[in-house]
Amino acid sequence: MATQEIHPSVAALDMICVESAAPPAAMVVFGASGDLVQRKLLPSLAEIRRRGLLNEHFCLLGCSRTEYSDEQYRQFAAEAVRQGLGGISSDELTDLLGRIYYLSGDYADPATYDRIKTRLAELRKKHDIPGCNLYYLSVPPILYETIIERLGSSNLSSKNDPDCRLKSRLVVEKPFGRDLLTATGLNQTISKWFEESQVYRIDHYLGKETVQNIMIFRFANAMFEPVWNRTHIDNVQITIAETLGVEHRAGYYDKSGAIRDMFQNHMLQMLALVAMEPPTSFDAEAIRDEKVKLLRAVRPFDCQWSPEAGCSIVRGQYGVGKTNGREISAYRSEEGVAPNSKTETYVAARLFIDNWRWKDVPFYLRTGKRLAKKDTEIVVTFKEIPHSLFGSVGLHHMPPNVLAFQIQPEEGISLRFQAKRPGSKICIGTLDMKFRYKDLFGGEMPEAYQRLLLDCMTGDQTLFTRFDGIEVTWRLLMPVLEAWQRSDERPYVYPAGSESFPQANALLEADGRQWHPFYGV
Repeated sequence: MATQEIHPSVAALDMICVESAAPPAAMVVFGASGDLVQRKLLPSLAEIRRRGLLNEHFCLLGCSRTEYSDEQYRQFAAEAVRQGLGGISSDELTDLLGRIYYLSGDYADPATYDRIKTRLAELRKKHDIPGCNLYYLSVPPILYETIIERLGSSNLSSKNDPDCRLKSRLVVEKPFGRDLLTATGLNQTISKWFEESQVYRIDHYLGKETVQNIMIFRFANAMFEPVWNRTHIDNVQITIAETLGVEHRAGYYDKSGAIRDMFQNHMLQMLALVAMEPPTSFDAEAIRDEKVKLLRAVRPFDCQWSPEAGCSIVRGQYGVGKTNGREISAYRSEEGVAPNSKTETYVAARLFIDNWRWKDVPFYLRTGKRLAKKDTEIVVTFKEIPHSLFGSVGLHHMPPNVLAFQIQPEEGISLRFQAKRPGSKICIGTLDMKFRYKDLFGGEMPEAYQRLLLDCMTGDQTLFTRFDGIEVTWRLLMPVLEAWQRSDERPYVYPAGSESFPQANALLEADGRQWHPFYGV
């Protein structure tokens, strides 16, 4: 192992870095003129190229309804890369642009797929690309099934070709349905034409460095896993807080809400990583097996669906408020939102996991828009020491140890513990041992899509959700969604710019606990 000086505060770090370069691939991006492709995919692809991980036998064929020539789309791609990525040389950018092509067409028209098939054959020959293709659906979810059906009926999925089964891949962005019925319907369409081993369902939170680090932190350190259980941990809190409102997404968001947009996917996926059992190996299926087992062990929500019933999941909607001295309109006043909307912009829940490791340990989850601070974090609070040796001087209760993973806006880890401070014979204080990835390793953190896009090309499904995992989360949440649909009750209103609201706080106060303030590192 190489010893390397990284930062003045770190004398030496032993580093083992393993990265697989992408194999030959022909990538077709549907929705190629859209915002996600412009902001995330094209800059991420350029960074993969800059790092020398993009195979020389590679091409990208963009497809959307917008009329572009190859050259016009290359100009679009060049501008996207310049805005989203610094540090790529002109030679590297020129090389990447020379591998990018474009085709316009109607997604529902079979002739579009005939043209894609013909163009791919030409490009594979031109760039000497063996094997099959990678199809990326960067389009509104309503178009997923149409495109998948057309790919299959045009024999582009290669499901029945044994040489291509693991090479042709389908990449699908969330949401994976809006309820159990639509998720199951989408999966039936996918499985008609693609094997599960060909399908990559992207949850971009799983590509963030600190989220990936949860497994390394737990399973590469002998000191933490032995205390990662009900004997030593008091509670776990997972927060995704946003300062923004619905912005330009009101048409989508007002039909979805926080539970579909954030809770069913990002929140529960992070819960699974924090709480799952150790997998037998660092293998995609072994890891995904343990995540699904964990999600199946989540206790169904106990709720009588009335404000007085002490429900273990509550919803809120932001009202008028202030952020940084600026007046903020209520959610129902946002452009594109129904004036009588019952859509939740905040969800808080208390979960229990019914297995040996976590019996009766509460997991508190919350996500919301228009909150006081942008913050995504996982905070693990350990139990207080069973007996204080310092009761004679008034220290009968010592603050518990707290471990925090911050995922955004900065990425890092913090450990809070008790130690003696200089001075008096007994002078005990709470200290924070913390680091930020940016400070320690320098530069900006890699964009999550870089990791996920490279994994799609290399065939690593570790960070992608499997359908049985999606199904179990919808089964957990469907009683909640159906009850909210039936109820005449509206979400609790919280002021924009606040950190929480009383009904969400009550979930913890009933247990003698409270939300951690937005922690930060």
